[in-house]
Amino acid sequence: MTASTAGPFDTERTRSVRGASWTAFRAMLLRDFTILDKRLPQFVAGTVMQPLMLVFVLTNLFPRIGQAVGGGGGASRFSSLLMAGIVAQTIIFIGIFSVGTEMVRELGVTGEVEDRILAPTPIFVVAAEKIVSGGLQALFGAMVVFPIGAFVPSTPVYLEVRPIVLLTLTPLACVTAAALGLTMGARFSPGTASYLFGVVALPLSFLGAIFYTWPSLDAVPLLQYALLVNPLVYASEGFRAALVAGEPHLSLFVVYPAMIVSAVVFTVLGMRGLRERVLS
Repeated sequence: MTASTAGPFDTERTRSVRGASWTAFRAMLLRDFTILDKRLPQFVAGTVMQPLMLVFVLTNLFPRIGQAVGGGGGASRFSSLLMAGIVAQTIIFIGIFSVGTEMVRELGVTGEVEDRILAPTPIFVVAAEKIVSGGLQALFGAMVVFPIGAFVPSTPVYLEVRPIVLLTLTPLACVTAAALGLTMGARFSPGTASYLFGVVALPLSFLGAIFYTWPSLDAVPLLQYALLVNPLVYASEGFRAALVAGEPHLSLFVVYPAMIVSAVVFTVLGMRGLRERVLS
C-alpha cells in the first residue's frame, strides 16, 4: 500500500475561468489605453476637427457674414440646439471608428483579435472589452468636444443642464456607440471598410437630428418616423433634453428605452458577429 505524499505544487490553486477572464479583460483594456496614450494627439485632433469645423462655420462664421442659420433672431437658438447634436454625434462617431475600424483592421489585417481569443477567456469577454474601451474613448471625446459647442459660436448659447439626465444618458450613449462599432467591425471586411463613412456615418449624421429637433419634422411625418431607426436621433434628443431648456424634444420615456434596446441589440449582434468571424 502506497501512501500519497503532497508535493510542493500539489497545493497550488488553479485560477477559475472567471478570474482568468477578469485578468485578461484588464490586460486588454490596459493595452488599448496604453496605445491610445501614445496616439493621444492624433486621437484628439481626429475627434475635434469635424465638430470644430461644423460649429465654427455654422454658428460663428455664418452669423458674422449675415447668413446665420435660423435668421438673426434664431441664431442663438440654433447654436444651442447644435450643441447637443454635436456631443451626440461625437460619441456615436468615436464608437463607430474607434471600435469598428479597429476591429476591421485587427480581424482582417493584423490578426490581433485572433491572438486575444487565444487567451484563457471566452470570446464574449474580448467583445465586452472592446465595448468598454470604445465607450470610455467616446466619453473622453465628448468631454473634449463639449467646450467647442459652448464657446466657439459667435452667438450666445443658452444651456440649462439637467445633471441626472446628463449623467445617466452619457454612459448609455457611449455603450450604445461602442456596441454599434463592434457590430459594424465584425460585419465589414477590410475591402469594404471605406463604406463605413460614406454609407453609414454620413446618413447617420445628417439624419440624426443633429441640426434640428425630431418634433420639428412634423411637416414630413414619413421621414420623421423613419428616422426612429437611427440611434443617433435618440442620443441627440436626449442630450437636447439634458442641456437645452425650453425646446421641444423627443420624450425621455422614449429616449431611454430606445437607447437601452439599441445597446442590447448591438451588443448581441456584435458578439455574434465576432464569434462567427473568429470561428469561421
